[in-house]
Amino acid sequence: MKNNIIILFVSIFFLVAFKPLNGFEKQIIKEIEKTFLINDFSTASISVTNNLKNELPLNITDSNFKKIISNKNAIGYYYTGKAFGKVDYFDYLVIFNLNLSIKKIKILAYREDRGGEIGSKRWLKQFVGKTHLNSFEYNKDIMGISGATISAKSITNQLDKLMKTIQILQLKKLL
Repeated sequence: MKNNIIILFVSIFFLVAFKPLNGFEKQIIKEIEKTFLINDFSTASISVTNNLKNELPLNITDSNFKKIISNKNAIGYYYTGKAFGKVDYFDYLVIFNLNLSIKKIKILAYREDRGGEIGSKRWLKQFVGKTHLNSFEYNKDIMGISGATISAKSITNQLDKLMKTIQILQLKKLL
């Protein structure tokens, strides 16, 4: 009986201390490694006060916007967010250079039958290199995509809000 209790506590400890990465965490790690051509990095949360959170167009939390650090130096940032398609949310990742220009965008999970074309590298490539100084207006600055109009508008609007949020964080000297 005593051995069973010890085994139970040890098992719980290892499950809590060494929980396996979920699918998004694995995808995020893989995309950061590919984007920056690195194998070893860490992340640090960007701390935002509750008062400032109320000013921001997008909600920034300890888990959705992070600094990427390699060899003790910051090399970029990443943001994970959700956008709404026609009937469901989809998850996406935006990786930034140190100067906060978009380096890569990846759709992490798309849950609808239609509109998945927004995940194409070709369509997403049009965001690469853009900063908060650029405009993000669907069908004007960002080309439309047939069969995915709602999702494409949604992610374009979310990216516009993200860049406005980044501009505020830069002005407040948090980035």
